Amino acid sequence: MERHLSDADMQQYQDNGFVAGLTAFSEEDAAELRKQVETLEQTHATGADGFDLGQFFRVNGHLVIPLLSDVAKTPAIMDQVAAILGPDLLVWSVELFIKEPGTQSVVSWHQDITYWGMGETDEELTAWIALSDVSVEAGCMRFIPGSHKNKIVPHEDTFSEDNLLSRGQEIAGIDESQAQHGPLKPGQMSFHHGRTFHASSPNNSDDRRIGLAIRYVTPGVHQSAQGRDYAMLVRGKDSENGWIHVAGPSRLFDPQDLALYREVLTHQSTTLAAGAEGSVDMYQAEGAS
Repeated sequence: MERHLSDADMQQYQDNGFVAGLTAFSEEDAAELRKQVETLEQTHATGADGFDLGQFFRVNGHLVIPLLSDVAKTPAIMDQVAAILGPDLLVWSVELFIKEPGTQSVVSWHQDITYWGMGETDEELTAWIALSDVSVEAGCMRFIPGSHKNKIVPHEDTFSEDNLLSRGQEIAGIDESQAQHGPLKPGQMSFHHGRTFHASSPNNSDDRRIGLAIRYVTPGVHQSAQGRDYAMLVRGKDSENGWIHVAGPSRLFDPQDLALYREVLTHQSTTLAAGAEGSVDMYQAEGAS
């Protein structure tokens, strides 16, 4: 049964900082998207321009992979995002999160927006779309209701090998008894605020856990750390002129798109690594949400 954003869902998002079980695609369309992702893994595992495919899946793949750019422009997704953020939407990032069966790595409690350089904004959200059965057993996300009402709280950089976040960052003192799971069937999605405390567990299922995260922002969001950041205008207009607009890829791994990818990576790496005492990678091999 399809479930699109209702007034009650919008209220839950405002009150709790997340809402799950929304419909992005039919199960059939989700299966087709999964097939296309796995075909890319089979045919382009080595990636391009010195980066393997995992790099593009986990960082700004929408700049060089048309499939990811196209998903971010899906009307059924944007309609629901616009109900919360308004009519003018940009896509800051599109990322694939894949955990193999039996994966024991964890993602610690964190706030997404901590190292994005956007400040304390409320004008962003992540749409997280399941392309497989993202059950509790498979390690679906867990959320702390209402935690988005906090400001950005201190995170400790652990750089732990078992932590899939770029800095192994974690929030201490979380009361796990307050956590709520957000399981998703293929084609379903959740929305969460960038300040919402969330984490995910190991994949103890017998299937891959495949999710796709789209980071939407409004023109009112400004990159505060390194000047103007890069984003793809997907609906409405950017009257603020606070972003460097990217058009999306012309074809898979086009040389001009790959050059832009390197430019954006350099810009965003500086922001992500700000204040870190260790070396910060832009991605880990498996999903961080």
